[in-house]
Amino acid sequence: MTSGLRSTLSDRQALWAFVLGCVAVTAGVLLHLPMFLMSRSMGYHMAGMPMDTPMLIGMFLIVAGVFVAAYGLLPRNFVAHRGAVADITISAPEDAVLGAPHWKLMTVLVIALVVDVMKPAALGFVVPGMAVEYRVSRETASLIAFSALVGTVVGSVLWGIVADIYGRRASILLSAVMFVGTSICGAMPSLAWNVGMCFMMGAAAGGMLPVAYALLAEMMPSRHRGWSLVLVGGLGALGGYLAASGVSALLQPIFGWRILWLVNLPTGLLLVMLGGYIPESAKFLISRGREHEAEAVMRRFGAVARRIVEETPRAAARGIAHSPLTGRHLIGKLAGLSIGGLSWGFISFGLLLWLPADLIEKGYSVGASSRLLAESALISFPTVFLAALIYSRWSTKWSLVATLGVTIAGLLGVMWLELSGGGGPVLPVALLIVGSNGLLAVILPYTAESFPLRVRGRATGWVAACTKTGGLIAQGLAITALVPTMTVVAGLIIVPTMAALVLVAWFGRETLGRDLRELDDEGQHAAA
Repeated sequence: MTSGLRSTLSDRQALWAFVLGCVAVTAGVLLHLPMFLMSRSMGYHMAGMPMDTPMLIGMFLIVAGVFVAAYGLLPRNFVAHRGAVADITISAPEDAVLGAPHWKLMTVLVIALVVDVMKPAALGFVVPGMAVEYRVSRETASLIAFSALVGTVVGSVLWGIVADIYGRRASILLSAVMFVGTSICGAMPSLAWNVGMCFMMGAAAGGMLPVAYALLAEMMPSRHRGWSLVLVGGLGALGGYLAASGVSALLQPIFGWRILWLVNLPTGLLLVMLGGYIPESAKFLISRGREHEAEAVMRRFGAVARRIVEETPRAAARGIAHSPLTGRHLIGKLAGLSIGGLSWGFISFGLLLWLPADLIEKGYSVGASSRLLAESALISFPTVFLAALIYSRWSTKWSLVATLGVTIAGLLGVMWLELSGGGGPVLPVALLIVGSNGLLAVILPYTAESFPLRVRGRATGWVAACTKTGGLIAQGLAITALVPTMTVVAGLIIVPTMAALVLVAWFGRETLGRDLRELDDEGQHAAA
């Protein structure tokens, strides 16, 4: 791992700065733990307790440590090389061998995404206990989730910039350091401090998935790209929810809701250690003048560097590269994917976050509610492999349609559960988790493969933003106390989900086995 970090950090001084920053952040978190342990006799309730001097020192160490770690990761003399590689693209050829380095990279990224997704997934499990301890309504406590989602929107933009300046792996390492710092949410004596720290957590988590997709797209052979993206994204999302619900079921009955934030300390440090096993972007290494290291990375992963051919004056005159998204099929396809992204946001950051509290109101204990969601996630776990299989072997388009159909079935199951007032809730919740996680795993890879080069980045970024916007709208309803019953919520989400299914089925194109350059030709005709 040390050699891996040295390939990310430019010199010994930078390495020590990063290590010192990590130590400072960790020490800052540990200084908050005595107050948490002192509250044991009060059921680990810390509301209203004054912040002592060690906690204030700890907060200073966390902030200072993040900046010192960021300084250690900052590349030296990167501006002088960036212009020379602006028109270089790096990718694995179609016939590249899928070897051990690719499997190791996928494994590490799955673990990293589990840690990443676990943070926002825990929101649904902390809101009920937080509302009780701080003596506020569930609507007020929902400010926590809203703040975290605003952070993810900001983070999605921020980490794209960070990844370009710091590098893929370096951005993951900096995100992990911030994760460690957010552990102190579990020791904050006031709701306001938690709201602020959850924004920081969301900002740290916002860009992890796009960075992972970008790294895989560069390292994976073309014919293996589709299923690897689906598998890594699906396992990361489902594993994160399973980890959050499992920790809640095991530890929250003992330590209260605060433990779900305090586990950010060990999981964040795990992410820092895993960063040493993630290869740095070869293009980024070239931009820093480290060609030999870039060549070594490309040899390991079978990737090659190509220089992008400049646009001809005729092509530029026709507006091929920068023309707006036009054409009935392109717009219809984008509309279907955007609505599907909004539906996913409503479900994951609305319905699934409200469901634990709803089950508790129906008589389930906190532990029973958490176990139910954990069991549902466990049942749906094998379907991630099925989603990757049908996406890469059967159909990219119809696998997306199928995940939308399963999501609709899960929403209908939740409606039946609410209306019947009884029955086993595991199957409906499992269907909903299967569908929503499958939808997230498929929709972004399909978007990237479904649009011509001139609009591919903008379209994928737009759909990713829609997934978060749906969550922001859902939490806005929670804050304003306009959340209806779960029956009405499920019924309202079914409408856009069905619209997305119809639009994708009608306007979507099959991308399995197709050369994506064919989409560029279609886009040119559509723009003409």
